[in-house]
Amino acid sequence: MWRMSLVDSQTTRGKARAIAAPRPRRRFARGAALVVLMALAAFAGGFIWFVGCVPTAEVTLDRDADGIVVLTGGASRIADAIDLLASGRGKRLLISGVHPATTSNEIAHLVPDYQRLLDCCVDLDHSAINTVGNAVETKRWVKDRGFRSLIVVTSNYHMPRTMAELARQLPDVELIPFPVVTDKLRAVPWWTSAPTARLLVSEYLKYIVAQVRMRVAPAAAPASLAREGRSA
Repeated sequence: MWRMSLVDSQTTRGKARAIAAPRPRRRFARGAALVVLMALAAFAGGFIWFVGCVPTAEVTLDRDADGIVVLTGGASRIADAIDLLASGRGKRLLISGVHPATTSNEIAHLVPDYQRLLDCCVDLDHSAINTVGNAVETKRWVKDRGFRSLIVVTSNYHMPRTMAELARQLPDVELIPFPVVTDKLRAVPWWTSAPTARLLVSEYLKYIVAQVRMRVAPAAAPASLAREGRSA
């Protein structure tokens, strides 16, 4: 009888251990699932905030600046920037991110009425191949010219990241955004267009990466960083 009781007791303890063993794994799984859900919620909340920061309409400037910079890569950016220069909004224009093979004469074909301005008041930056490079080259241009204020022209979805990169490089320069909004982005809500939604999500991811990098990297981006990879 005593032996049977001992066997029963050992069997009971074995069953208890078998039941208790999966509990830590279940707790870990629940904890991991909670972390994933929190991360997804943070990502979604951040994306909603980011979309709210993307201008949905072009602005009317209420002040002028010393200079104007336009980042290449989107339709009508250069034409809008030259219009601003022609209207006296800035003294000089930098077109940043121009393809090495592109000349001022080729750009003049896009805006034939402004050949005189291109000859006298427009500088081309052929070095920058991404947004970091745009900011670095713009800093050099602004410092060489002694400018204290700058109108920034780029696509609306690209504006948050552009302003962050420029503010990093030019903390003492007033930056005035001039977002270019395409007809497609203006015509329909972004959530009704899969290409537009993908574009915004992609830009949001790039914005997150830029924010992380700017928190760990020196303010003056090295040339190697400015030239690695190509982005809008």
